[in-house]
Amino acid sequence: MNIKQFINNVNLKEKLTFNCETGNYHTFCPISCVAWLYQKIEDSFFLVIGTKTCGYFLQNALGVMIFAEPRYAMAELEEGDISAQLNDYEELKRLCLQIKQDRNPSVIFWIGTCTTEIIKMDLEGIAPKLEAEISLPIIVARANGLDYAFTQGEDTVLAALAQRPNLKQSEYLQKQEINNHGYVEHLPLILFGSIPDPVVNQLTLELKKQGIYVSGWLPSKRYMELPQIYEGNYVCGVNPYLSRTATTLMRRRKCKLIGAPFPIGPDGTRAWLEKICTILKIQPTGLKERENEIWNKMFNYITLIKGKSVFFMGDNLLEISLARFLLRAGMIIFEIGIPYMDKRYQGAELELLQKTCKEKKVPLPIIIEKPDNYNQVDRIRDIKPDLVITGMAHANPLEARGINTKWSVEFTFAQIHGFTNAIEILELVTRPLRRNQKLQKISSQQYTDRR
Repeated sequence: MNIKQFINNVNLKEKLTFNCETGNYHTFCPISCVAWLYQKIEDSFFLVIGTKTCGYFLQNALGVMIFAEPRYAMAELEEGDISAQLNDYEELKRLCLQIKQDRNPSVIFWIGTCTTEIIKMDLEGIAPKLEAEISLPIIVARANGLDYAFTQGEDTVLAALAQRPNLKQSEYLQKQEINNHGYVEHLPLILFGSIPDPVVNQLTLELKKQGIYVSGWLPSKRYMELPQIYEGNYVCGVNPYLSRTATTLMRRRKCKLIGAPFPIGPDGTRAWLEKICTILKIQPTGLKERENEIWNKMFNYITLIKGKSVFFMGDNLLEISLARFLLRAGMIIFEIGIPYMDKRYQGAELELLQKTCKEKKVPLPIIIEKPDNYNQVDRIRDIKPDLVITGMAHANPLEARGINTKWSVEFTFAQIHGFTNAIEILELVTRPLRRNQKLQKISSQQYTDRR
């Protein structure tokens, strides 16, 4: 089936079509969130409580970091722990005291796993008592393999972090900074989502240009710098997989969630900033010109992908945002597979996707939740897309069948948020296409033996 046949066969509806299959979740374990969170929260220590399998996974996924003395460790459960013959409290106390002595962190995160869920290990009951005894904050996050996608591990950790009471900090410095820098007076705004510090600075600066002061980020660079969260504060997310954190902030902390598209791509970043400005009753300025400037800078990449087709198999919950941006850049989206869809949290993103399709006059893509990978491979064989964005498990088999692929996990670790980083998305997307062009050029040349 070619692109024209696909467009003819698609019913041009005004609403998105959602299907749900019962496929397996071929994704990383959510405890992989330790990889980026321990680097983000610089004064933290992550203790993963699980079996040898969890340890093997961490060793393989994060093994290259072991020589840098990373701030994470594995508390390996043995038969005595599983059969309740050992005292969980004493064992965890011994480990935490050792961590406190060796690393002196400001906070310890206990990362629960599938095994702690199965044996009903009462981590939430042990943590407060042990925290009081060793005088060190302990936060429990059940980032186990029962989630839909590996990125939801971060969601679990941030939701646990959001439930902590405010630390005793002075609000005088914040008020002084607002007055000195001429920000517009508005209710406190807190942003949540773990992104690299340079991207944090970029998004904070974009909001500052609109006269908006960011009261803090969750997570912060250091545990002691966590923002003060009060009832009535505005909160806004930067990643599509943080629905649990958003729910916790609304229900437990009584905050007001700003439901905005996510700042991925120049179109998404502009919509994100405009929505925040609208809620805070501030007139946005210069955003349209800023967006057009970024699109012009990406002209060479857009020329390469315009008219090309892409198929999302589903892996990290970034699929809707990436598909919306690639549609705006001129690509054709056959299917968006996604492991889990929270339509309330991603509502604004879905609306922007519909708006983009309408403006570009292209059919709305089909969104399939919990896709069956066997069915997807059959659809890929029929449609023959130019690119498939997939998990690592399916990349090599698809490449062997002559289909261009890109690992979706690369988008998780790349800096893709904000105006200036939009080009990084196109760099990743076009890499397999550019590689194939070079290979075709090489294969078409005739070489002679000059020995």
